[in-house]
Amino acid sequence: MKSEENQNNWALILGASSGFGAATAVKLAEDGYKIFGIHLDRQATMPNVEKIKKEIESFGSKAVFFNVNAADAVKRSEIISEIKSITSGKPLVKVLIHSLAFGSLKKFISSSKDEAITKAQMEMTLDVMAHSLVYWTQDLVLNNLLSRKARIFAMTSSGGHSAIPFYGAVSAAKAALESHVRQLAEELGYLEAGVNAIMAGVTDTPALRKIPGSIPMIEVAKRKNPRNRLTNPVDVAKVISLLCKDGGEWISGGVIHADGGEDVISFVGQGNSNDKTILEI
Repeated sequence: MKSEENQNNWALILGASSGFGAATAVKLAEDGYKIFGIHLDRQATMPNVEKIKKEIESFGSKAVFFNVNAADAVKRSEIISEIKSITSGKPLVKVLIHSLAFGSLKKFISSSKDEAITKAQMEMTLDVMAHSLVYWTQDLVLNNLLSRKARIFAMTSSGGHSAIPFYGAVSAAKAALESHVRQLAEELGYLEAGVNAIMAGVTDTPALRKIPGSIPMIEVAKRKNPRNRLTNPVDVAKVISLLCKDGGEWISGGVIHADGGEDVISFVGQGNSNDKTILEI
């Protein structure tokens, strides 16, 4: 049942057509938010976009989606103008979620120059997966669209502080994203905004499947996680929903683990916490 508490508020979700962005769009619609969704889909995946919009609308919420490259400055300007028109220029965007997964998965060092990451690929990855958070936030503030006590969430991962084969540029982007979150938390204090990075556990999404070695990564995560399962997008959507409740704005500037305890486990055995194995030292 749709909540009436947020019926005048909008959530702007960058990456709204799959994974964490899609699940959070539906959950926030259930919480009463209207949804602006930014996504980049070809014709083949548009039926899934329509399905998500129908789920949002099933809660009585509005779903206004834009099929564009979220990192394109011209498109961003056009969408901001459209948002301004729809909200009558009022600061009604209460939630901004950055869930963009588009980057280069290439080695830094290779015996072949063609196989190593290029300057353009490195810059594109950081622009899309990190810097675009700053540019969208800037435009919302400059156009007086960001609500007081707004919540801003950026999806990070354990790759932001660890090395994974082929993940170097994305890892750099996640580290930069976490830095941007800290800076935005400081600079948006006057709006009482809560700005945080959400670190989900390993989740079986289309983005994960593109990483070389993702299948072994999934198996290790299942053994490593105290719940003996992967994180799923709905787990993360529920965490974001909780942080959007009144008082959640006081949590700001940090990296919040939404992984069931997965990242704090350093040793991976073959069994689980119920095993009776004795370690002798």
